[in-house]
Amino acid sequence: MAQDRLSLNELDAVIAVARRGSFRQAAIDLNISTTALSTTIAQLEAHLESRLFNRTTRSVAITEAGRIFLEQVGPALQDLRAALDAVRSHTVGPSGTLRINAFASAARSALLPLVMEFVQQHPKVHIDLVTEGRLVDIVADGFDFGVRSASLVPNDVIMIPIGQPQRYAVVGSPAYFEKHGNPRTPSALLQHQCIRVRLPNGAIFPWHFERDGEVTRLDVTGPLTLDESSVVKVAVKQGMGLGFFMEQDVHDEIGTGQFVRTLQDWTPPRDRLCLYYPNRRNPSAAAKAFIDLARARQADQA
Repeated sequence: MAQDRLSLNELDAVIAVARRGSFRQAAIDLNISTTALSTTIAQLEAHLESRLFNRTTRSVAITEAGRIFLEQVGPALQDLRAALDAVRSHTVGPSGTLRINAFASAARSALLPLVMEFVQQHPKVHIDLVTEGRLVDIVADGFDFGVRSASLVPNDVIMIPIGQPQRYAVVGSPAYFEKHGNPRTPSALLQHQCIRVRLPNGAIFPWHFERDGEVTRLDVTGPLTLDESSVVKVAVKQGMGLGFFMEQDVHDEIGTGQFVRTLQDWTPPRDRLCLYYPNRRNPSAAAKAFIDLARARQADQA
């Protein structure tokens, strides 16, 4: 190997392992074997004379040298791929892969309509959408775009509002309210059975309320603590307790009468969801086309 020559595959390998924290999952993403991926990383570490990852039989953790490598190489790799894509786009139009990170409810309610329209317009572009609850550094983790609430978007990026303003919704089954009554204030929830939700970082998600400038955050109690919204829905439908969702995630159940909503006057509209991306001088043709479509949809909704 030449002293200063690294392949794009090696750089992609480092980013994939760092993003996934697992050689097995990263190998699946890269469509190669775990053995081949491990060999690639080992060869790169030997070339750099630095260990990029600490490995055990149960975990993979990035080292300080690996973190520095990612911070320096990640943005440069994005720029290089954009330059290659710009050359290809002169003859074939937007092509390649766009990687987008979003939390699940944002993907369902606001992002998927945009993605589906884009894919229809640009069939040579592949969208790789990753949904997860944790906040990520989209540049370091190799994403072209992220989708989060406006208040969670980093300051040094460009953002485009998408979808409609969000609201929380407290819901229960008709049978639950018939048996336990209807809470009239957030504090009354402390006397009710509520289904708690555990976040990806292990913390329990507090229930948020606001009215006339008064803000309340409750650590509710109840029979269940769950970590997946679809499972929470099942428990609510079975009358196990009240659930706290984004409004769009329970719109259909409210419409059909499976869920009854309460405390609506304490759940005003919140931040808009935003598509965000780093400020790059030369975005790929695919990224530019996606940005243009997002801006056009924003103008239509204004």
